[in-house]
Amino acid sequence: MNVQILGAAAGGGLPQWNCRCTNCESVRQGKENVRARSQSSIAVSGNGTHWFLFNASADVRQQLLGFNQLWPPEGELRGIAIAGCIITDAEIDHVSGLLQLREGSAFPIYSTALVRKWLTEDLPINSILSSFSARTWNTIEIDQPLELTLPSGQASGLSIKAIDAGTHAPRYVPSSTSKHTGSVIGLEIIDLNTQGRLLYAPGVVTLNTAMRHAAESAHCVMIDGTFWSNEELVELRLSTRTASQMGHIPVDGKSGTLKWLASLSAQHRVYIHINNTNPMLDESGPQHHAVTSNGIRVGQDGDTFTL
Repeated sequence: MNVQILGAAAGGGLPQWNCRCTNCESVRQGKENVRARSQSSIAVSGNGTHWFLFNASADVRQQLLGFNQLWPPEGELRGIAIAGCIITDAEIDHVSGLLQLREGSAFPIYSTALVRKWLTEDLPINSILSSFSARTWNTIEIDQPLELTLPSGQASGLSIKAIDAGTHAPRYVPSSTSKHTGSVIGLEIIDLNTQGRLLYAPGVVTLNTAMRHAAESAHCVMIDGTFWSNEELVELRLSTRTASQMGHIPVDGKSGTLKWLASLSAQHRVYIHINNTNPMLDESGPQHHAVTSNGIRVGQDGDTFTL
């Protein structure tokens, strides 16, 4: 299984267009200690030819141009190497890129029934895409393995299993439908040929037993690294909401993921979906050292893994 991080940042990317936080300014000034990142997405392939997108951000066009494995296949006037897109939640930064992939591309989409409902009724991406090209929308059930297939109907060699990552709805969803299972999932991705296992969880509301169990058997863990601390944006006076109120478990602190992630035996442990304000993005700072000294990587666009 080949895994490519297309984008390692949270919504807004790094730098964020309207932000002058220390990290954003460092990137604009060309400082080497903070590197630019696009918004959260990865690509996974079981055969090196057909690739599945996991989430599709607003930066998807830039990401596809920067990864030649996702260019149109050689010998075809037009074509795609995308075999499908699997969505972990209905957040705008994870689904808006689907609108940029509308041109004649009918690759299937996979999500929970709840996310599909929101993307049909509240943010009508499903309806918009259908007006361009008919496509299959497959339902992912929690804790139920699902083998991914290629556009030809052949096996992809990859299987996914959804893990409940907590209940949290996007802001555009009415509060009456927001607290339901299936709103946020992590994914256990398995190469059926090599038995390589990837845990991909860019949004984690709570680190439950199922998530911990999947991480213990994974060869690579890519986990929510949005905020360093629970009060990060509050202390910067950029928001009145904490990390947990925004649906993210922080990296640091007693309830954070750092100590847990450091204890895992996975060969690759990677923070992804990192907010532009997160101090661990500064490679010269103590927070970055606290992460990397534990053998954990602060994810970067272009990072590749073979499992």
